[in-house]
Amino acid sequence: MSPDFAEFELVAVTIELPNARRLAFGVVLGQAAVTFAAALACWAIAGPRAAVSALLGGGIGTAASLAMVAFAFGRWAAASAERMLAALYAGEIAKLVLVVALFVVVLRWMRPSPGALLAAYGATFVVYWIVLVGSLPAFGRGRALHGQRS
Repeated sequence: MSPDFAEFELVAVTIELPNARRLAFGVVLGQAAVTFAAALACWAIAGPRAAVSALLGGGIGTAASLAMVAFAFGRWAAASAERMLAALYAGEIAKLVLVVALFVVVLRWMRPSPGALLAAYGATFVVYWIVLVGSLPAFGRGRALHGQRS
């Protein structure tokens, strides 16, 4: 028994470039806020070393996202679809290189608290999911990002 494909509605969700740029920088700001919140929590729970470690871990995630956003939404990228794709690839490469380099620096020359460092770095990823869910039309708020009225 094959499914009747006429029952499925294909929905394409697009975000205009100014809204996408605003959304991307919002992710970076959200990551910075989560980093500071994690540092405060670590300070209260485990002391200043854990707080600095959380700042470093969250800072790595935030700095990498900022590099990606700078590449992906720079003036050069908006010229054409090909340049936008190239900028996205360049941004992802820059992000990966930056994450590896910063972790090497932090782990080699500092004595961070590993749990706080990795927890804060991981917490920056939660921001992506929160923003993603908030921007999807199925969850309500996303319609405003796509120029549609509820």
